[in-house]
Amino acid sequence: MDAPALDNSDLYINRELSLLEFHRRVFEQSRDPDTPLLERLKFLCIASSNLDEFFEVRVAGLTQQIEYGSTKTGPDNLTPADVLARISPMAHQLVMEQYELLNKEIFPALEREGIRFLKRNEWNKSQSTWIRQYFEDQLLPIVCPIRLDPAHPFPRVLNKSLQFIVLLQGKDAFGQAGGMAVVQAPRPLPRFIRLPSEASDNRYDFVFLSSIIHAHMDELFPGMEVTGCYQFRVTRNSDLFVDTEETEDLLRALEGELPSRRYGDEVRLEVVDTCPENVISFLMKRFGLAEQDVYRVDGPVNLHRLMALPDLVDRPDLKYPSFTPGSPSGLSQHADMFDAISEQDIILYHPFESFTPVLDFVRQAAADPKVLAIKATLYRTGPESALVDALLTAARAGKEVTIVIELLARFDEEANITLASKLQEAGAHVVYGVVGYKTHAKMLLVVRNEDSKLKRYVHLGTGNYHARTARLYTDYGLLTCDKALGQDVHRIFMQLTSLGSATKLKQLLQSPFTLHKGMLKYIERETENAKAGKPARIIAKLNSLIEPKIIRALYRASQTGVRVDLIVRGMCALCPGVPGVSNNIRVISIVGRFLEHSRIFYFENGGDPVVYCASADWMQRNFFQRVETCFPILNKTLRDRVIRQGLLSYLEDNVQAWELKANGEYHRLSPADDEPARSAQVILLKELSEKAPVPSIDAPLPKRLRKHKQRKRTA
Repeated sequence: MDAPALDNSDLYINRELSLLEFHRRVFEQSRDPDTPLLERLKFLCIASSNLDEFFEVRVAGLTQQIEYGSTKTGPDNLTPADVLARISPMAHQLVMEQYELLNKEIFPALEREGIRFLKRNEWNKSQSTWIRQYFEDQLLPIVCPIRLDPAHPFPRVLNKSLQFIVLLQGKDAFGQAGGMAVVQAPRPLPRFIRLPSEASDNRYDFVFLSSIIHAHMDELFPGMEVTGCYQFRVTRNSDLFVDTEETEDLLRALEGELPSRRYGDEVRLEVVDTCPENVISFLMKRFGLAEQDVYRVDGPVNLHRLMALPDLVDRPDLKYPSFTPGSPSGLSQHADMFDAISEQDIILYHPFESFTPVLDFVRQAAADPKVLAIKATLYRTGPESALVDALLTAARAGKEVTIVIELLARFDEEANITLASKLQEAGAHVVYGVVGYKTHAKMLLVVRNEDSKLKRYVHLGTGNYHARTARLYTDYGLLTCDKALGQDVHRIFMQLTSLGSATKLKQLLQSPFTLHKGMLKYIERETENAKAGKPARIIAKLNSLIEPKIIRALYRASQTGVRVDLIVRGMCALCPGVPGVSNNIRVISIVGRFLEHSRIFYFENGGDPVVYCASADWMQRNFFQRVETCFPILNKTLRDRVIRQGLLSYLEDNVQAWELKANGEYHRLSPADDEPARSAQVILLKELSEKAPVPSIDAPLPKRLRKHKQRKRTA
């Protein structure tokens, strides 16, 4: 049988369906009995939050395309309507399984550990008394019930806010007959409350805010009878639109657009499964939703709020073991970051290694009288940022501080507007990147006067300058004073601030100019090497792979015998294992304690490997609509460390790895009977964290990377 043409739609997996498959893999972590109990709950909450964003952005976008009459298809040849039709049963099944797991496994397991969520019929007298007092003190003064009648139209329901639809009988103070009302749970209050010692002998007894409101709903409608009370939640389109061609001030335009996120078009209705069908029909009509948009759930409609529980429960035995991130040996010998970087390039692998050296780099730069200028790109930094504090200190000290802030970082827009204002008030130069392109590159540049000569020190990363996510996401960061890299970073900052023409870079690949062409060039070189009988191999670790030209180039490489290993955490449109097309391509996804976020690209290069790390995935937006950087690991010792830690260890994972099949399904790997269990994240923690013995990660690599042994697979 002839191999299919490389543009055949059967060779491409739809990006939205692939993303939904990733959300399922996250959910499966909450099912894993080997995962500590409170971490299982976290994974359940993360999966729920991921699904929220999926509806807010992806489903909302598809719905909007259908409303505009779009029938445009991608490489998979599916129209927006086709994709939406396939999403619905998958999403409904996932939600049903989430609540089934919560009710049948997670809650009972928590109760066995003395962590209880008490239902209304389980409250004893002292608990009921305390809860009533809480309602009267904390809820009654601020809750605002809204009756539905011609004088009280249906309220504008906030995106993802907890609401109650209430059925009433009797007459109110004005003689009006009962009907329906809507009550919004106060947003500032926690969604569950721990009972104090005077109300419960058990240390970890909790009640849901929804249970408290439900139990005392009649007090909000004195003289009337509450005959029904049902939770619901509406998810809205949360993608912002700012016409960058028609606005003169992006910050002001964005400030004006942000409130609309709370009231975008409705895309999903979640409602408790005890709600009568006629009430659900009423809500569907009110929000303009169809049956496929309704999710009936057996439990709280906002699962993500349970994420707060682990922080309220002091049970280390039910959580992942704590660890102290390590630090490269080169840093421990130098208190001065500039001396350390001058001696050798430094690579950091977070969270296994500490983010503190990056903070120290900026802090020392802020305090060093020899430092004249600091430049940085900020995409996401978090609300309390030590790095931002150091930049503020530098600006107040009179140093030239230039910050490129991406105002359009999704769901961080408001925080970044506040950050921009703080930096400007301190005297920093703040710009918002380039109109029409998101600045997603992760760069820090420090210019220092050393013996009357200016020297550039650089940090380049695959992840954001966010101290908290540096404990949760795997990312690489390079500290260097390499002259060519420093010059390249300087030129990119000049592009971003002065909007000069693109200049040729010596070492970096950059989107939207050279990254896509550069990746194609390296893939095609491996293809030519394979044809010539030279060593040829590609390994790429990234978050998403959906760009069609890159996929076709990988298919061609596979057809010529290039071995391709892809470690793709999330969306992957490529189909591995298709006869005659992708026989030599293997795709795995790692889902574990940490979010795999680093982007690493390895090319065998005829026996002289080339390794890049990047801020960019292999997606259209990263190649063509963003400013991204892709930086080489030039030092051979560091290059070999990245290969060993960031690539080989993951290819050998047989615990947290999921392998992609040609039909788009993933199957979790498990160790064969004759081999030990290998989790890359666990092994790296042991090797790199501070408490671990010194690892042998600087040993030279073998001449050829060893072949991956086939593993026993389980569905």
